[in-house]
Amino acid sequence: MTTHTVLSSASREVVIGADRPFTIIGERINPTGRKLLAEEMKAGDFSRVERDAVAQVEAGAHMLDVNAGIPLADEPAILARTVKLVQSLVDVPLSIDSSIVEALEAGLAAYQGKALVNSVTGEEDRLERVLPLVKKYGAAVVAISNDDTGISEDPDVRFEVARRIVERAAAHGVPREDVLVDPLVMPVGAMSTAGQQVFRLLRRLREELGVNTTCGASNVSFGMPDRERINAAFLPMAIASGLTSAITNPLAAEVKASIMAADVLMGNDQDAARWIRAHRAAAPPPTVAPADTSTTRPRINRRALAAAAAMHDAAGGRDRLLARTGGEE
Repeated sequence: MTTHTVLSSASREVVIGADRPFTIIGERINPTGRKLLAEEMKAGDFSRVERDAVAQVEAGAHMLDVNAGIPLADEPAILARTVKLVQSLVDVPLSIDSSIVEALEAGLAAYQGKALVNSVTGEEDRLERVLPLVKKYGAAVVAISNDDTGISEDPDVRFEVARRIVERAAAHGVPREDVLVDPLVMPVGAMSTAGQQVFRLLRRLREELGVNTTCGASNVSFGMPDRERINAAFLPMAIASGLTSAITNPLAAEVKASIMAADVLMGNDQDAARWIRAHRAAAPPPTVAPADTSTTRPRINRRALAAAAAMHDAAGGRDRLLARTGGEE
C-alpha cells in the first residue's frame, strides 16, 4: 500500500507519495552559504526572499523550504517573519527549517496550514524536544538518519536510526505517513560509493518501512564541477529507488527536466501530459513565410517620398525663374 503524506498551506494541498508526481521543495530561501542574503535578512531587507519565493514557484516548486539560520541574529523572530511573508506571496506549503527548536516553534506558530518541520534526528534530546512540537501543531517532520554517534557510513546503520525515529514518532502520536526520512546524501566527490549507498537505503525505506523520503539533493555534487549535471543524473536514479521528494533548485533547468522525465518513466505523469504541455509551452513560435509581393500592398518609404517631393518643388521653382528671364540663367 502506498503511503501518502499530506501537507497544506491555507489554500493549497500537496500530497507526497510514490504514485504521485515527484515533489520539488525549493531550496533557495536559505542564508547558509549565501552571505549577501544573510546580511540582508539580518538587516530586515527581505526583497531577495520575495524574489526567490516567487521565482521558485513560477519555475515549478510544489513547496518551499524556509530557513533563517543566521549567526548572531534573532533566528526565531526572523524565521517567523519570513514564514508570514512567504505565505503572503505564494500559496504552496512550506518546510520550516532550523536546527534551533525555539525557531521551529516560532515558525510553526506563524504558519497557516499543515507544515513540514525540517528536521528531527535520532539524537535523544532532539527527539524529545521536536516530536512533541510536531504533534502539537499537527505537522509532518523530516527524520534525518543520524543519532548521538554521528553519521554512519554504513547504510544499514542509518536504516536502523530511521526505524527508531519512526517508532518514537508513533509513540508521540505522529503517524508513519507524517514522517519523511532523509537518508543523508553524502558528497560523491568525498565518498565514491555515496550514490550507491543512498539508492540501497532508499529501497529499504520504501519496502521495509513504507515511508516517504526526502533529501538535500544538491549535497551529492558538493565540491564537484558542473554540479547541475550530476544532480540531474542523481535524481532520476534516486526516484527509481524510492525517493518521493527533494529539497533542490527548481530554477536549474537540467534538474527540473530530469525530474519531469522521471515522472514520465515512473508512470506518474499520465499520458506524459505534463511533459508534452511543458515542451509545447517552451517551443518557439512558428516561422512566418515570406510575404507574396504579387498580392500584398506595397510598402511606402515615406522618407524617400518626402525627399522626392522636395526635389520636385525645387525643380519647378527653377523652371518658373527661367520663364521670367527669357530662358537665361
